[in-house]
Amino acid sequence: MNYAEVAVNSPRLQRGQTFSYAIPARLRVDIGHAVWVPFGPRTAQGIVVELTDRSPVDTTREIAGLVTDTPVLSPLQIQLARWISERYLAPLFDSLALMLPPGFERRPITYIEPAARETDTSTLTPEQRQILKILREKGRTSLSGLERTLGKAKARHITDQLVDAGLVTRSAELQKPRIGPKTVPYVRLTDRARCEECLAAERTRLHKARAHKQVEVLDFLAEQTHPVPLDDLRRNLACSLTTIRALEKRDLISIERIRTRRDPLSRLRLPPPTAPPLTPSQEVAYSSIVDAIVTDSRQAARAPVFLLFGVTGSGKTEVYLRVLAQVMASGRRGICLVPEIALTGQTVERFAGRFPGRVGILHSGLSPGEQFDEWQWIMEGNCDVVIGARSALFAPLPDPGLIIIDEEHEWTYKQEDRSPRYHARDVAIRLAQLTGAAVILGSATPDIGSFHRAQTGEYRLVELKERITPGGHSVLPEVSIVDLRAELRAGHTSPLSRPLISAMEQTLGNGEQAILFLNRRGTATFVRCRGCGFIFRCPRCSIALTHHSVQRKLICHRCRYSVAVAQTCPRCYRRHLTFLGIGTQRVAEEVARLFPEARLLRWDRDAVTGRYAHEELLADFRDHKADVLIGTQMIAKGLDLPQVTLAGIVSADTGLNFPDFRSGEHTFQLLCQVAGRAGRGIKAGRVIIQTYSPDNYTIQAAARHDYPGFYRKETEYRQRYGYPPFSRLVRLVYSHINEDACRREAERVHRLLVDEAARDNAVDFSVIGPVPAFALRTRGRYRWQLFLRGPDPTPLLSGIALPRGWIVDVDPVGMV
Repeated sequence: MNYAEVAVNSPRLQRGQTFSYAIPARLRVDIGHAVWVPFGPRTAQGIVVELTDRSPVDTTREIAGLVTDTPVLSPLQIQLARWISERYLAPLFDSLALMLPPGFERRPITYIEPAARETDTSTLTPEQRQILKILREKGRTSLSGLERTLGKAKARHITDQLVDAGLVTRSAELQKPRIGPKTVPYVRLTDRARCEECLAAERTRLHKARAHKQVEVLDFLAEQTHPVPLDDLRRNLACSLTTIRALEKRDLISIERIRTRRDPLSRLRLPPPTAPPLTPSQEVAYSSIVDAIVTDSRQAARAPVFLLFGVTGSGKTEVYLRVLAQVMASGRRGICLVPEIALTGQTVERFAGRFPGRVGILHSGLSPGEQFDEWQWIMEGNCDVVIGARSALFAPLPDPGLIIIDEEHEWTYKQEDRSPRYHARDVAIRLAQLTGAAVILGSATPDIGSFHRAQTGEYRLVELKERITPGGHSVLPEVSIVDLRAELRAGHTSPLSRPLISAMEQTLGNGEQAILFLNRRGTATFVRCRGCGFIFRCPRCSIALTHHSVQRKLICHRCRYSVAVAQTCPRCYRRHLTFLGIGTQRVAEEVARLFPEARLLRWDRDAVTGRYAHEELLADFRDHKADVLIGTQMIAKGLDLPQVTLAGIVSADTGLNFPDFRSGEHTFQLLCQVAGRAGRGIKAGRVIIQTYSPDNYTIQAAARHDYPGFYRKETEYRQRYGYPPFSRLVRLVYSHINEDACRREAERVHRLLVDEAARDNAVDFSVIGPVPAFALRTRGRYRWQLFLRGPDPTPLLSGIALPRGWIVDVDPVGMV
């Protein structure tokens, strides 16, 4: 008998853990097949990851059935999933699920029905008789329906008893698919109607019957060379469905459903497929990348990784396009990742304009139907380029030859909300190693770790030092630093400093556009009573509620709890409430007060909620339907806005003082990226940074556009204190509804880790914590955390079984 190692879809499994199942003779099972397997008292979904001729255990259960007739994953995908599982300490099925088709996971539904034979119920308990009565009245019933009637535990226990007694039978069926191919009704003439004599006779008959509309339909279809969509036919000829059905009944036309693609590109404005000439620096960058790819492919060397370090507006995207065209000319394909779904449209316009009909999109912002169709479209080999957020990395693209990660420094490439907590950059490099592809990491402000690897020779550094505008080469925008302490001493309390207001007056007076950046939503950061000091806080999270004046509510930005704005303090009942701090809504109100004629747009999570709202807002601003764009970090992510000449950073200190060793890096990247939005057109740009810390090295380096200087200073600190890239981190977070229990469990695991390190004689290893998380309480659960630090701290966790409630985050992007 043959056996299969199956990754089972079940929580709380260890990394890489699989289970052995016997393959029944009636099934033909291959690696990559999705199967149903008995798992404890239930049936679970799994993926076959290995076939063997012997089982590592004495007793095995048989695979219950196949979910699909053909394998859903390739051996290469399974190999990549195993690597993700091992590196990020995640269950193997979670890693495999990244690559499954949209809507694939379906729960088995358990049904209970009474046995055919008559039953003596006198010896049964009242609950058993109750279930039998329900089944006889309703017939076949789902177990979940019985659970709603009797409770989950009781219904399962009693049905198990009845099954053992042979009084009921239990069966399982797959949940109906949530999504599938879209079909559209098309109309065409039948063979009979295509006979000229028959068609003439029918026309004569219909004219006599005064069915002129039916004749019009026949004449229209006779002129078509292909079937016509039913809706188009009805709209063009203004005919009713009754008319269509009458012709179908007489076998003159036929209606057939044809699969159609839900194309997310259909609504985009695509530029003409013309390639601008490369500048000398672009030509050097392009040639060096292509030459290295060709050389490595001939030598069968390790897949090359390039760090394309180019200032904002230096033309990195054009280099991507040229290299991709070369890869496609060799018969291979490419993937391009962007950090935010909102940026997908801008990138797709460039790529689809250059490679019309050959670009696919994959990201969670698509409808389920669009995701299904795009996945199938890609799998069938219909496109050469896939664009999307981090999930596009797992598209079923045959033979990828190039993987591009644009704005590679962005923390959004790290999946933090669920297992596996992978980083798309590292997974992309591993995928490239498995497929022989090249990787291009592009950024004006690279991740410190990426630049360090480029300095040590692990990555190949390619630089673009010149900014390109429609007028040719241009300098980076001039940056001014405004000391907000001096503004306060002068009695100026507006969130916009006097230099920024003056610059906006000049910019708007010249008919140009401005952007204002503040990485904080809302109107006021918190509300406090001047009388007793009470602060309105979320009852489920340990953070203050943010005032949103548009909604007239206080809102928690972690759990979305909201409450109407109070008029009095709930503690002392005085009307002495003070609204402190600022957010994007407050900035918008101030701009509207100072510049009543200016047209404003606000780009944050509160203002942009619709499906296409990001693209529509960006298109409106590009078309100069607004003069000022106010937003959070979305406006810092690679946007090309040629008419923007002023970028104002309302508060550079927002993220600077977080208890995180990366806070300086994140602040520097945000400031430089926002500054890079100004002056990308014909006119020169200007940037104003408002700060209470004008002498901070991060702000000074950003004002000089000095990434090398910032890198030297930052790596000096990190090497001194042993932080990445000179070590690796693993973050362990425990959550519990009881604060004391949460703290005790964190302390217990801390002792286990210290003892384990002592037994293994771990070198250069340390444990930071346990300490409360930055937000101690979130959604009603307290959180304590600790960090493992060392050259490779993950093996230390292999000997420790963490109970439910722990989250393990390998190579976290933050510490808060």
